[in-house]
Amino acid sequence: MKLLMSKKSSGAPSELKRISALRFTAGSASLLLLSLMLVGCTINFGTSGSEDEQGTTGNSTIDSSQAFSGWDIMFAQMMIPHHQQAVEMGALAESRAFSPDVKSLAAKIQAEQSPEITQMTRWLNDTNSPLDMGHDMNMGGMLGEAEMQALQDAKGPAFDKLFLEGMIAHHEGAIEMAQMIVDSNNSEARALGEAIIEAQNEEIRLMQTLLAQS
Repeated sequence: MKLLMSKKSSGAPSELKRISALRFTAGSASLLLLSLMLVGCTINFGTSGSEDEQGTTGNSTIDSSQAFSGWDIMFAQMMIPHHQQAVEMGALAESRAFSPDVKSLAAKIQAEQSPEITQMTRWLNDTNSPLDMGHDMNMGGMLGEAEMQALQDAKGPAFDKLFLEGMIAHHEGAIEMAQMIVDSNNSEARALGEAIIEAQNEEIRLMQTLLAQS
């Protein structure tokens, strides 16, 4: 499968929003340079082969309006490890959380984000794209090693507080990252971005309530 990003003069606000999301999620100058290269360009990923005007590669015909764009693929490469950490945090809550509400929320996060990891991994596999961007990134809201260790070492109400504080920031980073794909031409990518924003905004409100009660 080939990925296409077509040049659209009317899409400038969307591109600026996507670059803003990258600036928030990854403080890497090289990643920001890559984002600027993506704007207004046609980018081809995946298998080699001739492409006709309808987006045909080899023996498969691709609807260019539904193809995964460079932004969609970059989003998946960034969001997969972001989601993986959220799932890991949720797993810690099973044996460490004190509040039943925190345990329930953690299980919900795992149930939501594990299938999304599978979904985004499929995008990358189907387009012959690498599972990562080939360099370290500091995605917005992700916990550092010391913060994850502190979470692993905590139990009871202390764990609940660290979990809620960490997951609120984690969700805020994910929401910002999802802005990269809410205007995607690919309906699956667009739907995932919208679902992440809706679900995680709702969970942030719940976590803020739980934190205020702790």
